[in-house]
This record gives sequence, C-alpha cells and structure tokens, in this order.
Amino acid sequence: MIRKRNEYAVDIREKMRGGDGSIKIEHIWSPEKDMQAKNRLFAILNIEPGNSIGFHNHDKEEEVFVILRGTAEVDDNGKKDVLQKGDSILTGNGAGHSIKCISKEPLEVLAVISSYQQ
Repeated sequence: MIRKRNEYAVDIREKMRGGDGSIKIEHIWSPEKDMQAKNRLFAILNIEPGNSIGFHNHDKEEEVFVILRGTAEVDDNGKKDVLQKGDSILTGNGAGHSIKCISKEPLEVLAVISSYQQ
C-alpha cells in the first residue's frame, strides 16, 4: 500500500498533554483501518518553535520518536537532553516523556506508539 504525504489525515491538538501551543499530527497510517500490528499511532508530529507536548507516561505501550527536522528538548523520565535530526527516544514500560521545539525552525518528529497487548 502506498500513501503520499498530501493524503495523510491531519489533526490539530491544542495544549497536548498539558504542553504549550498546538501540535499538527499527520496520520501516516490509521492503526484501525490500515495496520494489523498493535499500533496506536503512526504519524508525523509538527511542532512550531516554543510549542511542546507535556510530560506523560506510557503504560502497557511504548512510543518511539525519531527527529526528522529541527531541534528538540526532551525529558526522558526525568533526564533532560537535546535531540537533533536522526536522534531518537524510546519511552515505555510505565516511563514518561515530554518534547519541546527549541529550534527557530519547526520540529518534525516521526512518532509510533505500539501496545504490549496482543
């Protein structure tokens, strides 16, 4: 199955998980309609400078972020770090994280949430 970027479903979330500003979510694949694996999200997150997704936990699932563009400040279960293009973070097994765009350009992040449940 092939899907072009202009065909992605788009969702805008305000103050996502208690963060600042809005987050544009480009849903690449719909876990309910397109995928058979136990994924909850397969999307590109677009985060404008200064905007963020607030700290939250992932129980019975894990989330992978891969930075595609821009610079992010992340909180990886209490450890803060700066990630750039090509860097990634894995959060799961009850751990938590947050992400903020700290670059002058928008931040693009590939985000995948997979469930441990069968």
